[in-house]
Amino acid sequence: MTTLGRTRPPRGGRLSDRGFAWLLLAPGLAMFAAIIIYPLVSALATGFFEQSLVRPGRSFVGLANFRDALAGEFWPILGRTLEFTLGATVLPFLLGLALALALNSGIRGSGVLRGLFLFPWVIPGVVVSFLWMWIFNANYGVLNGVLARMGLIDAGISWLGRTDTAMLAVIITKTWASFPWMMVMLLAGLQTVPRELHEAAAVDGAGAVRRFRSVTWPHLRGIAAIVFLLEFIWNFQHFDTIYVLTGGGPAGATKTFAVAVYDTAFKGFDLGRATALGALWMVLLLAIVAVYLRAERKGAS
Repeated sequence: MTTLGRTRPPRGGRLSDRGFAWLLLAPGLAMFAAIIIYPLVSALATGFFEQSLVRPGRSFVGLANFRDALAGEFWPILGRTLEFTLGATVLPFLLGLALALALNSGIRGSGVLRGLFLFPWVIPGVVVSFLWMWIFNANYGVLNGVLARMGLIDAGISWLGRTDTAMLAVIITKTWASFPWMMVMLLAGLQTVPRELHEAAAVDGAGAVRRFRSVTWPHLRGIAAIVFLLEFIWNFQHFDTIYVLTGGGPAGATKTFAVAVYDTAFKGFDLGRATALGALWMVLLLAIVAVYLRAERKGAS
């Protein structure tokens, strides 16, 4: 019963609906706080201390770790991270879009081809890295063998051991592993485009390029933006492919934020500086996530 728009308090000590809802949420919130919030806050606090993995204790240094990180390798690492992220996002996106368009055109055996193209995506990242490490090997790699047979090279190239080719090799490896899921997502978007619009545009004399620009892309633009930004976020924090193939080398040519934080913490044993570098990395990642959420909201509207 209500009087003047007010709800009577529950009788007999019974919980209100809101109290019961919070009671149901309490176990999940407690687990979230224990698994996510506390480790995150504890890790961020470490950035304000000088702390080592090999020496007990720690001392408060304020913002010194952040200043050292910004004055040190932060900007070169940011440049290499963006180079890898852009390359490993743009190339699989273009490849996935081209294959999605081909499969959506109704070619024979498209169902079988779709399954075959998914094969690289289901292989674990470490296995993919070892596979391409063999392909890029300077002495017995398949790539050097093919190029030598074509007469393009006279001696084997150390693709992973040269500063001018290592990043390209890593990007190619990541492209091979990630284009299938982009292809599937874009293909799903293409299949939502009404065929009647294509037929009407063809009757009006529009060619394939004009139909793609005027009919296909406006329908695909929203999902394409979400797929691109999501892959960009994943690549911005990618670790396993780079670490297995090059370990961040040669001479730091492929050292991204993920590798730099790992090396600083577990090879340099400097937890404070590694945490400061990771916190700066997290701020950049949160900015990218904000862009993704905004794009997703626009795509849904």
